[in-house]
Amino acid sequence: MKNLFKALADFQQEVPAIHQGTKGYGYTYSDLKTIFKVINPILKKHKLGFMQPIEGTNIKTIIFHTESGESIESITEIPQNITLKGMNTFQVNGSGITYYRRYSLSSALGLVTDIDSDADGTEVKRTDSEIAQEYNELIKTAKSSLKSCKDIDSLVVAWKSLKPNQQSNKEVMTLKDSLKAKLS
Repeated sequence: MKNLFKALADFQQEVPAIHQGTKGYGYTYSDLKTIFKVINPILKKHKLGFMQPIEGTNIKTIIFHTESGESIESITEIPQNITLKGMNTFQVNGSGITYYRRYSLSSALGLVTDIDSDADGTEVKRTDSEIAQEYNELIKTAKSSLKSCKDIDSLVVAWKSLKPNQQSNKEVMTLKDSLKAKLS
């Protein structure tokens, strides 16, 4: 790992803060195109490369040294069952992949790609009613996902895609057991 760590340290000393001011959701950041434009020549100079394969619901970021073959990797889970206004499921998934690729790569390489606003946020207090409504929507989504299953294999996949608080709901567990018996 000696070659990789030296090359990565040299890269980090040379790479500038990358902040182009792309605006989104109340903050500014650098998009992947801008990040790649800055880092690729510096990575090449230091004999470094990266890959970001998707494995299930995870993005694996692999940083490697091109001469020695040494590598390090990190895995970032992409949250599932997210709904964004005005976007279909495929658009939401694509958006999530791009978002987590950007942040996992930035983290692995030690990049600065947005304005540091850690302490600028104000906590939004949610009412018990809002929390209950959100939970009920999660349960409704879980039930709908399970009800759409046509065979045991699709039921297993659907069950594994549910969040722990969906899986632990008594109605959802009962529905899963009922469908399992019916589809067996």
